[in-house]
Amino acid sequence: MPSARTVFRFFAGLLLAGHVVSAAAAELPAVFTRALKQAAIPLDHVAVVVQPLDADAPLISHHADAALNPASVMKLVTSFVALNQLGPNYVWKTDVWADGPIRDGVLEGDLVIKGHGDPGLTLERMWLLQRELRGRGIRHIHGNLVLDLSDFELPASDPGAFDGEPLALYNAAPGALVANFNATTLRLKPAGHAIEIEPEVALPGITIRSDIALTDDSACNGWKDALVPDIPDPGRKELVVAGHYPRGCGDQTLSLNLFEPAVTFDILFRGLWAETGGTLDGQTVPGMAPDTPPLVRFESPPLTNALTLLNKYSNNLMTRNLFLTLGAEAYGAPATLDKGARAVRADLTQRGISTRKLVLENGSGLSRIERISAGALNQLLRAAYRSPLFAEFEAALPIAATDGTLKRRFRGSPVAGKAHLKTGTLRDVSALAGYVDAADGRRVSVVMLVNHPKANRSEPAQRALLEWVQEKMEPPAPGAHMTVDETPAWAAWRMQDAKDGAKPRCAAAPQALGWNRVRRARPAASGHPSPECANRADGPSVRGPLPCPGGNARHTRSFGSASCKRSCSAFRYG
Repeated sequence: MPSARTVFRFFAGLLLAGHVVSAAAAELPAVFTRALKQAAIPLDHVAVVVQPLDADAPLISHHADAALNPASVMKLVTSFVALNQLGPNYVWKTDVWADGPIRDGVLEGDLVIKGHGDPGLTLERMWLLQRELRGRGIRHIHGNLVLDLSDFELPASDPGAFDGEPLALYNAAPGALVANFNATTLRLKPAGHAIEIEPEVALPGITIRSDIALTDDSACNGWKDALVPDIPDPGRKELVVAGHYPRGCGDQTLSLNLFEPAVTFDILFRGLWAETGGTLDGQTVPGMAPDTPPLVRFESPPLTNALTLLNKYSNNLMTRNLFLTLGAEAYGAPATLDKGARAVRADLTQRGISTRKLVLENGSGLSRIERISAGALNQLLRAAYRSPLFAEFEAALPIAATDGTLKRRFRGSPVAGKAHLKTGTLRDVSALAGYVDAADGRRVSVVMLVNHPKANRSEPAQRALLEWVQEKMEPPAPGAHMTVDETPAWAAWRMQDAKDGAKPRCAAAPQALGWNRVRRARPAASGHPSPECANRADGPSVRGPLPCPGGNARHTRSFGSASCKRSCSAFRYG
């Protein structure tokens, strides 16, 4: 009867050959399967891939080839392609023209603004843009505000079609000109026995009515869920906020997706302009920018800033604008959803990541039809790990129990602070994918997708899986191949010590050599192995670029009987 190791190697061989292998329940950690059973989530509705980044095949591969909805984990795909295709320093531009002479602070003509999809044009940056205009001598505009939206070509959409919540900020539509994430922010303030509501920026022509009952509760939990904003009659331009509000909440802000992006941009631009003493006499109209150089070219922060915001806080609008930008940069303006999808597929294919089960709609995961396999996500995580831009990719992900969408998750768990993960949640969908630092020093890619009506009960299973990976995952077989580009070189000594059953004799050697616990080994300014390593023999094979201590040369070598010699030249070439 074949051993368990033989069976595992057989399955791994099938995976490497491109066949679909679904691990049996017995191969999944028992603590994980128990948590799923308690949540009443069948294994057939779960896909899991766990693979140490120094291993050639997954340690766990359960329904790895199934096409499942990843929810916001799809943002990893858009982010990965964006880093590859646009580069970390990519910036969006917003161009402004003065269509007329400027005399004594007055623009005698239209102000023309053309957007190219900047997803991070916040109120603060809108103020900076207007400061640039004032610096060009414009205080008053005797003309129209002309908005050129031609860089994006989007079909008409209903913001409430996804889940019946049209005013929810996560449903905000993308656009060539988007201000403040398309958020209209209201300030709520208890006053006597009522709640006063004031907009952060004036909303000309919009009436706000408060039908909020003020309660005497001192606790302030879930106050947003207790409010129901609505526009009963769009023709009347009246916003009504009903519900109840605990007095203990004090002053709070509520951000809503009230208008189309161009309307929100218009309101915020005019409001900020007026706050600083400017005037704008004309109407807001659509139009085309002139062919001349702009008066002001206002650049966004670099792409890496946007990736941090859209991943750590799962910002759908930013991701959707980025997805469209990928299409425009690859195939020319105007940006379309089809061009974005083509750009993403082309990049993944170029990097050997399977797109057979990939279904793209907007690249953000805010979709009922988007699909990807856990196996493809695992391939992406590994490709990102080998990329020279891995530091930028990983830094954009939430850290367990530390920040972003994971700030309040996995607290008190051994995985706290030791995992960079993107999460995703929709009705009937719960997902996570990213990297875990295991207790034995290795890094592990982890993907878990759940598509089931009880997916919202899967967090204990996620926790169980991550803790198993972090604490109890068995080390690879002695002699297993590792890639220096993918794992710390010191793992070679650790593995050999495990094989020998001996007390580690070379613990200080990697640090002395200048190898650090980072993806790529980097030589220190100087350093040599510790003397205890002089006679070390029979280490496992390590293949890949390896730096000489104190130097920059990189050669392909393998650790053998001379692996702990002092001289770089003493290494045996593989």
